Amino acid sequence: MDDKQLERYSRHILLPEIDLAGQEKLLDSQVLLIGLGGLGSPAALYLASSGIGRIIVNDHDSVDLGNLQRQVIHTTLDLSRPKTESARDHLHAINPGLDIDVIGHRLTATELAHYASQVDVVIDASDNFITRYAINHACVATRTPLVWGAATRFDGQATTFRNDYEEAPCLNCLYPNQHAQDAMGSCGDNGVFAPVTGIIGGIMAAETLKLLLGVGITLHGRLLRIDATALEWRQSLFTRDPLCESCSPPRQAPPSRADAK
Repeated sequence: MDDKQLERYSRHILLPEIDLAGQEKLLDSQVLLIGLGGLGSPAALYLASSGIGRIIVNDHDSVDLGNLQRQVIHTTLDLSRPKTESARDHLHAINPGLDIDVIGHRLTATELAHYASQVDVVIDASDNFITRYAINHACVATRTPLVWGAATRFDGQATTFRNDYEEAPCLNCLYPNQHAQDAMGSCGDNGVFAPVTGIIGGIMAAETLKLLLGVGITLHGRLLRIDATALEWRQSLFTRDPLCESCSPPRQAPPSRADAK
């Protein structure tokens, strides 16, 4: 780590839980972030400023005016640009030393599994359950930890799925496929209070950093929810469903990069 990096990350290095060794671990980490909207925007900004060495960002949309109410990584000057290009430029403006790889199309199941097996953590900041379940399937198959969040109206929720644990629950245990859309809805249909996306996106970044550093207690097995109208937090425990169609069969995939560390 050079002198400029020591200065840039000095507030992390001062934390005994992180220190120099932890910051070097972050610089050697790789993360796949899917979705550069309301949740992915703040998550990406904090990951870049924290010094994640390689961030792969994936989104197939372009920036439109309705995004700017909550998608803080984009600006008015980015209207009509692909979100991946907008995000890459702003992340490099914050931290030019990072590797930012962009994928501007919807990932296939094969591609999801490929990229999930390359990284230490996957972040699901997508906005529809077809994509969410595809990401979940890839992370279960490759045994890659998955940080997950959602926001609609004044409500937000987040959790972490430790797919690198043998008996860990997955998204399909928490929200069985056939009931998920009814349980959540979408901000496109219902609207969303902008600060909720920032709160949940920040939590997702914190969970990712904790996973990479191996510090603290993650949201594994716990669903954290916020009602922003009353600013009340609630927590629900959940466990693996032995009949889950996604994770109940024995996991026989080779270890992911995260397991090798």
